[in-house]
Amino acid sequence: MSAGRSPRTLRAIQGIALNTFREAIRDRILYLLLVFALVLIGVSRALSQLTVGSEEKIVKDLGLSAISIFGVLTAVFLGVSLVFKEVDKRTIFTLLANPVRRWHFIVGKYLGLLVVLTMNVVLMTAVLAAILVGESVVAMLPAVALILVELALITAWAILFSCFTNPILAAVGTIAVYVVGHMSWSFELLKNRIPSGWTSVVCDVLYWVLPNLSLLDIKAEVVHGVAVPASTMGLAVLYGLTYSCVVLIVACAVFERRDFN
Repeated sequence: MSAGRSPRTLRAIQGIALNTFREAIRDRILYLLLVFALVLIGVSRALSQLTVGSEEKIVKDLGLSAISIFGVLTAVFLGVSLVFKEVDKRTIFTLLANPVRRWHFIVGKYLGLLVVLTMNVVLMTAVLAAILVGESVVAMLPAVALILVELALITAWAILFSCFTNPILAAVGTIAVYVVGHMSWSFELLKNRIPSGWTSVVCDVLYWVLPNLSLLDIKAEVVHGVAVPASTMGLAVLYGLTYSCVVLIVACAVFERRDFN
């Protein structure tokens, strides 16, 4: 029986992922953000002429930052409405009336959006590589890979928030996680500067529960030609993907217990 369920599960998830992909690529917000990112990457060469320093480093820095920031914005603005839109339009009832489990729905939505984000990152990286024609772009690939891992993590949070709140609050919550995730070091600093007590416990909880996105940010190292050990890359990828899976499992559990009446 389990052997029969597995193909049905895969077909259900693939169908939802494909439908999500089709809906996402028709969303005008996706193209608006993508155009802004490509324009910023394109003008990075011109901006590099106006600043002091290596042109190649400036173009790489601006380009990788644009890929990361606009990737996150795409994940937030598309991800926070994935679940809410289906519930608001009542199409969720038709979908769940089929032999589709609720967790199939969440995982399918997640994977569909992740494919869209991957395509965007690949396109933006190709444009950046074209601008850096004649320069080696292979060194940028580790940073691009970790940007994709970061987007997978942020997308999981966006979907989690979308399971129990409206898109505006979900967007605020996801952006807050992103900002705090890049400032996780401040919890340790704050803990060392305050008396021990409940505040110190709160700092510990926030430090360990919220994502440490600085582990996934090696743009500075790549721009300045600092070699990143393979072990560091491996641990960063493992951390990001494991964290994403945990958040996605929580999202599935929340959605499973949600009452649509």
